[in-house]
Amino acid sequence: MTERVLPFNEALAEVLSHASGLATPREVEPLPLLEASGRVLAQSIAAERDQPPFDRSTRDGYAVRAADVAAGRMLHVAGSVRAGERWIGQPLAQGETIEIMTGAPLPAGADAVLMVEYTTVAEEVLRVTEGRVLRSGENVVPRGAEAHTGDSLLPVGRVLGAAELAVAASCGCASLQVFARPNVAIVATGDELVELEATPEPWQIRNSNSYALASLVRAEGGVAQRLAIAHDSLTDLRERIAQGRKADLLLLSGGVSMGKYDLVEQVLADAGAEFLFTGALIQPGRPVVFGRLPGLGKSAGAWTYFFGLPGNPVSTQVCFHLFVAPLLKALAGRSDLAPRFVEARLAEDAKGGARVTRFLPAELASAWDAVTVRVVSWQGSGDIAANARGNCYAVFPAGVEAFHAGETVRVLLR
Repeated sequence: MTERVLPFNEALAEVLSHASGLATPREVEPLPLLEASGRVLAQSIAAERDQPPFDRSTRDGYAVRAADVAAGRMLHVAGSVRAGERWIGQPLAQGETIEIMTGAPLPAGADAVLMVEYTTVAEEVLRVTEGRVLRSGENVVPRGAEAHTGDSLLPVGRVLGAAELAVAASCGCASLQVFARPNVAIVATGDELVELEATPEPWQIRNSNSYALASLVRAEGGVAQRLAIAHDSLTDLRERIAQGRKADLLLLSGGVSMGKYDLVEQVLADAGAEFLFTGALIQPGRPVVFGRLPGLGKSAGAWTYFFGLPGNPVSTQVCFHLFVAPLLKALAGRSDLAPRFVEARLAEDAKGGARVTRFLPAELASAWDAVTVRVVSWQGSGDIAANARGNCYAVFPAGVEAFHAGETVRVLLR
């Protein structure tokens, strides 16, 4: 095995290249509309009629001919129309107006809606507030302005949230075709680990990583399969990797550093793994490993992709958001693969001078006039309490000597 340690941007590009190349069609299943929430759309949704299907009023008021309002005339109120109705009388004539409610179809002959706030009405005569001018088309959404019949509204690969379900419902879709969820095997490694029900000795720790990874996998649309802890032995690791490679994606935490008992890469190599990179110049998470195993993958063609994640919990979660999530999204059929970054202003000075890109637990705070981020005080990549106090990761590029309050930095969302 040849060591291949990449700068962050190159490591991410490697993952995205493989993720975008996973073109093998996944299995699909039909689900009732509400049950499809959170799933990935496997069919395109097209408009089955114009949207809106009529010229629609956007205000409560009076349907008018705009030229009549500009002329300053008093207008005769000829009737009323509300949402769910249509005007069945004669087309609007010069000098007439029709009371109209938000969402109602514009009567024939009208070309604008005068808001009720700018009118007074007495004995079926409407007077316009002095100085009010109205343009043709004002307060009206024309038929087909949102979409025409046959227009694509939702493409394959979209995650179905409230906005997408509303679109599907508007097109009469009582059920949707969605992609099957990818199966992700999770293996925590290390002699120091015990399961939750055990009482740890002073030199042992509970297996928290597999629970964190299972939660992250579910949040990205996968099915998490937590396998038994793999102890630091070749036999144990071979057995767990043999089980895990039957899944669509294999995640291993721990055992990928340079210690005497870090055996994960050796066992993967013995199983015929191709290592795409063996480290990334980031902190925390430098020892992260990305590769693929031949043969038993269900969704990646002839390969089962794997990640060897550092065992320290913060490192594990940072590497998941940066590298695992994009590949998992692709396996789930999604089209939006890249990690989500935003920008915010530093609330406090932050230390610089690192030779690697740092992703530090931080707290993002949003206010009307500013979005700020503050690095959480932490004790390194094993500090799970500090990680929980944050809600994001502040990104500090390599080679910058200091970062000052008020400067803009990138933030990795989670």
